[in-house]
This record gives sequence, structure tokens and C-alpha cells, in this order.
Amino acid sequence: MLPNEVLRQLLPLFGLGIAYYVLGVVRQYFRLRQFKGPPTSGWSWWWHSRAVLSGASHRWYSEATESYGPIARVAPNLLVTSDADVWARVTSVRSQYTRAPWYYHAARFETGKDNVFTECDNGRHDARRKKMASAYAGKENPGLEASIDRHVKELVQLIGRKYAAPADSTKSNKPMDLATKIQFFTLDVISDIGTGHAFGDLQADSDVHSYIASSELGLRISNQAYGLGTSWLSEIPILGKAISPSEKDASGFGRMMHEVRKTVSSRITRSTSEKSDMVASFIRHGVSGDDLFQEVFEQILAGSDTTAAAIRITLLYVMSHPRVYKKLQAEIDSVVKEGRVEDVVSDVEARRLPYLAAVVREGMRIHPPVVNLFARVVPKDGDVVKLSTGEEVFIPGETMIGYAGWSMHRHNRAVYGDDTDVFRPERWIVDQSKEVEKERLVRMTRVNDLVFGQGRWGCLGKVVALTEMHKVIFELLRHFELGISRPAEPWKVWESLGLWDIKEFWVDVVERE
Repeated sequence: MLPNEVLRQLLPLFGLGIAYYVLGVVRQYFRLRQFKGPPTSGWSWWWHSRAVLSGASHRWYSEATESYGPIARVAPNLLVTSDADVWARVTSVRSQYTRAPWYYHAARFETGKDNVFTECDNGRHDARRKKMASAYAGKENPGLEASIDRHVKELVQLIGRKYAAPADSTKSNKPMDLATKIQFFTLDVISDIGTGHAFGDLQADSDVHSYIASSELGLRISNQAYGLGTSWLSEIPILGKAISPSEKDASGFGRMMHEVRKTVSSRITRSTSEKSDMVASFIRHGVSGDDLFQEVFEQILAGSDTTAAAIRITLLYVMSHPRVYKKLQAEIDSVVKEGRVEDVVSDVEARRLPYLAAVVREGMRIHPPVVNLFARVVPKDGDVVKLSTGEEVFIPGETMIGYAGWSMHRHNRAVYGDDTDVFRPERWIVDQSKEVEKERLVRMTRVNDLVFGQGRWGCLGKVVALTEMHKVIFELLRHFELGISRPAEPWKVWESLGLWDIKEFWVDVVERE
């Protein structure tokens, strides 16, 4: 058969294929036509790809919800919401929504292998989470707080030894990258309480296992694949293995996986009663084999990055606002003078300080430490959601909907007041004798808690993260005067898959008398 004849016979098939594709696009467009969004978002994923590849997708989602409504369309089958009531329903304990594989599988480290964050089946996720809950709650690790205290002291000692200028001297200090030091701290904490052996970054004052560099590279690569829509290639059996991270890699997630594998292998051979830490608890509750490796790897990456971001963010805003800095430091000094703190402030004592608690809350509000999309899939029959205004909206089944955290917290005037762009911890301190004020605080707290998620998808590491935050902020302001070295550009920041890559956060440090 001649080539021209073959072409003539294939043309109708090509035509049918194109027609089928066009009809699918048109059907998808009209299925969600009630939801407004940026130009082309109803027909193409181009707008969303640009948002992700910009390294600032949180701002793009925020602008979309502020321009087009609390539920905005940002891709043919993807909505984002800044409405706290809607997101609370989506993520409630009895929610029938499921995680969207399109988003969560893009966050997998290895082809076809899940951890508690990437598991999209509700039943399997719940069973997995149940096995890990005791470890994260500290119920089986009585030395958890003591481990955190040890690394808080190492952080203070490192800064005092190498970077702080004496209080009574004209000697200049050595500028310090606070972003790196905080990351050293959170990595040492999570590796210690997680596996029983700290990486030792604070003692060495270096990225001992290259985790920080490898994590940055790995997240950038994953974010690019997710933004370009090529993450699905890693699910193809042979191709996926070839393009996915390998433990033989010299950098990126592969390098991290190699180090974690060694740690997990060494722990499996030890009795779980020999040392009580998270890995021991996981093993006792039935997490084993490759599942154990996946959970420990996720724990180290997510547990250090998110907490480090929260501490850095809060300290930046405190240092940027002298009034807040002085007020917080005065509260800390008063507690120390009263003899309520000896070595490192206890978690119980730190949580009793109203202004410190307000500062922590306000830091997480004005610049959420995690801005993941957290995409969910609407139940097959669709769902009617009620907006904060009382209006009811129907979302068709199998639509994906995500979280626009930046606008939900930083720009939510209905919940936080008209001055949401202002870092003002006092908004969290209300007159408890006034019922209206108490109700406002309850509402703000409920919305702010969504930073950690809720229900079956709530952050397992919330208790540990808040303990680290309160202790570090207290002890740094107790021992040092901190100042931003480069106010015009205090840090460099990039967002990958909703996690912050913060670097070059240079500060000047002086010891306090």
C-alpha cells in the first residue's frame, strides 16, 4: 500500500481523535463554568504551570481567590479556596473527600511507594497514621523534651561561641546566616527524636550529610516536574525507575535516601526497648520493611523543613518590628527574673506566656510556614459547601479542590480584622470578660489551626513543632540581641511544592548582659 493511501485511511482516525479531545475540553470547561478564574484556566493548565514554576504559587492562588471569589478556578479541573469554612468541611474528620493522586503522587520519593503524606486511599492512610500517632505524640518517648532542650542549648552555644559579639565590647560580630543555623537545629532534633542519633550539624556547624543541599535540589526537581505536568512519567514502570532518585546519586533526594537507609538498617537490628524514639515506636506498632524507610525519610524532610520555616518566619517578623521585639523580650526577662526558668524554658512554662503565644500565632498567620495546595477530590456525587458568607455552592463530583493558604490567613479580613497585612500579635490577646471578644478569638484560632490541617489529615508533628518554636524563640531572645544585617533584602526565598526554601538570612548578633 502506498504511503499516500495509508495517510488517507488514517486521516479519519486522526480527525476522530482530535474531535474527541476537543469535546472533552469543552465538556470540562462547561462542567465548572460557574467558577471564575484567570483567562485560559478553564481550557488549559498553562496558568497553573506558570504559577508553580514561578516559585511563588501561593501568591498566584491568593490573587486568584481575591480577584474571582473564595472558590476560584485555576485549571480545567482544579479549584482553589480561601474560604476557611469550605476547607474545614473538605478536611473534616468524616470527610468523604480523598487526596488527589495528581498532587500527592508528585511528592513521592520513589515510584509507586507511599508514606503517610502521599497515601491517597483513605482507609490505608488511616491505618498507617494510627500506627504512627503514639510516636509523634511523644507517648512512647519520655525523653522527647529533654532531646529538644539539648539541641536548643547547642544552638545557643554555637551562636555565642562563633558569631555573637560580647555585650560589653566594641568588637564587631561575625554575620550569621540564621536560616542555616535554624535548619541545623531542626535536623538535629528530628534525627535525634526520630532515630535516636542526631546528625550533629550544630556541633559541626555544617550540613554534615548534605541534607540541606540535597533537599533543596530534590524539591526543585520535583516542583519542576509537577509544574510541567510530567510527574506521571515516574509512574511508568521502567521509565519511572530510570528518572527517579536513586540511592547511588551523589546529590538530591537520592543522596538523602542513601543516608536514611543506613540509619533505618542500623535500627532494625536493635531491640525497640533499647532506646525509645520514634523509629522504635513505629516498629512496635507494626511499621516495617520499606514502609518504615518511607516514613522515616518523610519525617526527616518534612519535620525539619516546615518547623525551620516557621521559626525563621517568626524571628524575621519579630526583628522587623522593634515594638514587638522589646515587648516579647520583656516578657521573657520577667519570667527568668522570677526564677521560673533555669536551664532551658520548659514547654509548659513557655506555653503560659501570653505574648510569646500571640507572637507564634501571628507568625503562622501572616506568613504560613506551609502553603501546600493539599488538593482533594470531591466525592463522586458532588458536594454542597457553605461559604463563610452563608451562601451554598455545589461542586461537581471528581473535581479537585485545593487550599489557598496565603489568602486564607494573611488576607482574611473577615476573620482577622482589617489590618491583616500588619504583624500585630496583640490581635490574639482579647478581653476574656467580653463574650464577643472571646468568640472572635475562638474563630481566629480555629482558622489559624488549619495551618496544621485537621481531621484524618492533621499534621502528626504539630506538638513537636510548637515545642521547638516556643523554646527556640524564647532562648534566642533571652541570650542575644538579634538584628537584620540586610534590611532591604533580609533573605532569599523560593517555594517548592508548598515548602519554603529560605537562605541567606543574615543577622548581627550581640550577647545580652
